[in-house]
Amino acid sequence: MPAIEIHDDGIQIDARMLGEGLGLEPDTIPDLLRQGAITSRCERGSDDDEGRYRMSFFYQGRRFRVVIDDTGRILQRSTIDFGGQDLPGALRKPGS
Repeated sequence: MPAIEIHDDGIQIDARMLGEGLGLEPDTIPDLLRQGAITSRCERGSDDDEGRYRMSFFYQGRRFRVVIDDTGRILQRSTIDFGGQDLPGALRKPGS
Protein backbone atom coordinates (compact mmCIF):
# COMPACT_ATOMS: atom_id res chain seq x y z
CA MET A 1 0.00 0.00 0.00
CA PRO A 2 1.28 3.50 -0.77
CA ALA A 3 1.86 5.74 2.27
CA ILE A 4 -1.21 7.83 1.35
CA GLU A 5 -4.24 6.91 -0.75
CA ILE A 6 -7.08 9.20 -1.81
CA HIS A 7 -10.52 7.60 -2.14
CA ASP A 8 -13.97 9.02 -2.88
CA ASP A 9 -14.87 8.72 0.80
CA GLY A 10 -11.64 10.08 2.29
CA ILE A 11 -7.88 9.95 2.56
CA GLN A 12 -6.07 6.97 4.07
CA ILE A 13 -2.58 7.26 5.59
CA ASP A 14 -0.38 4.29 6.40
CA ALA A 15 0.09 3.66 10.14
CA ARG A 16 3.85 3.29 9.66
CA MET A 17 4.13 6.81 8.27
CA LEU A 18 1.86 8.26 10.95
CA GLY A 19 3.76 6.40 13.67
CA GLU A 20 7.07 7.68 12.33
CA GLY A 21 5.75 11.25 12.24
CA LEU A 22 4.35 11.12 15.78
CA GLY A 23 7.14 9.01 17.31
CA LEU A 24 4.86 6.01 17.96
CA GLU A 25 4.89 2.32 17.13
CA PRO A 26 2.65 1.74 14.08
CA ASP A 27 0.67 -1.02 15.82
CA THR A 28 -0.49 1.46 18.50
CA ILE A 29 -2.00 3.89 15.94
CA PRO A 30 -5.45 2.25 15.43
CA ASP A 31 -6.20 2.08 19.17
CA LEU A 32 -5.01 5.64 19.79
CA LEU A 33 -7.21 6.88 16.95
CA ARG A 34 -10.25 4.97 18.30
CA GLN A 35 -9.62 6.37 21.80
CA GLY A 36 -9.39 9.91 20.42
CA ALA A 37 -5.82 10.28 21.72
CA ILE A 38 -4.68 11.07 18.17
CA THR A 39 -6.74 13.79 16.53
CA SER A 40 -6.49 15.18 13.04
CA ARG A 41 -7.53 17.89 10.62
CA CYS A 42 -7.55 17.81 6.83
CA GLU A 43 -7.65 21.00 4.78
CA ARG A 44 -8.21 21.24 1.03
CA GLY A 45 -6.21 23.89 -0.80
CA SER A 46 -7.74 26.69 -2.83
CA ASP A 47 -6.42 29.31 -5.25
CA ASP A 48 -2.63 28.78 -5.52
CA ASP A 49 -2.93 25.59 -3.44
CA GLU A 50 -5.75 24.05 -5.51
CA GLY A 51 -5.25 20.28 -5.81
CA ARG A 52 -3.36 20.02 -2.53
CA TYR A 53 -4.35 18.70 0.88
CA ARG A 54 -2.76 19.48 4.24
CA MET A 55 -3.29 16.87 6.93
CA SER A 56 -2.30 17.56 10.52
CA PHE A 57 -2.20 14.90 13.24
CA PHE A 58 -1.91 15.70 16.95
CA TYR A 59 -0.76 13.50 19.81
CA GLN A 60 0.16 14.91 23.21
CA GLY A 61 2.89 17.50 22.57
CA ARG A 62 3.46 16.53 18.92
CA ARG A 63 2.07 17.65 15.60
CA PHE A 64 2.79 15.74 12.40
CA ARG A 65 1.82 17.48 9.18
CA VAL A 66 1.91 16.22 5.61
CA VAL A 67 1.02 18.09 2.41
CA ILE A 68 0.03 16.01 -0.60
CA ASP A 69 -1.18 16.62 -4.14
CA ASP A 70 -4.45 15.24 -5.49
CA THR A 71 -2.75 11.96 -6.45
CA GLY A 72 -1.47 11.33 -2.90
CA ARG A 73 2.15 12.27 -3.71
CA ILE A 74 3.87 13.71 -0.64
CA LEU A 75 5.04 17.28 -1.22
CA GLN A 76 6.07 18.17 2.33
CA ARG A 77 6.12 16.65 5.79
CA SER A 78 7.12 17.98 9.18
CA THR A 79 6.95 17.20 12.89
CA ILE A 80 6.92 19.58 15.82
CA ASP A 81 7.61 18.03 19.24
CA PHE A 82 7.24 20.03 22.45
CA GLY A 83 8.40 17.10 24.58
CA GLY A 84 6.51 16.86 27.88
CA GLN A 85 4.62 20.11 27.33
CA ASP A 86 1.23 20.32 25.68
CA LEU A 87 1.18 21.53 22.10
CA PRO A 88 0.32 25.26 22.06
CA GLY A 89 -3.23 25.93 20.88
CA ALA A 90 -1.94 28.17 18.08
CA LEU A 91 -0.33 25.11 16.42
CA ARG A 92 -3.75 23.42 16.22
CA LYS A 93 -5.34 26.29 14.26
CA PRO A 94 -5.76 26.18 10.48
CA GLY A 95 -2.94 27.89 8.66
CA SER A 96 -0.34 27.49 11.43
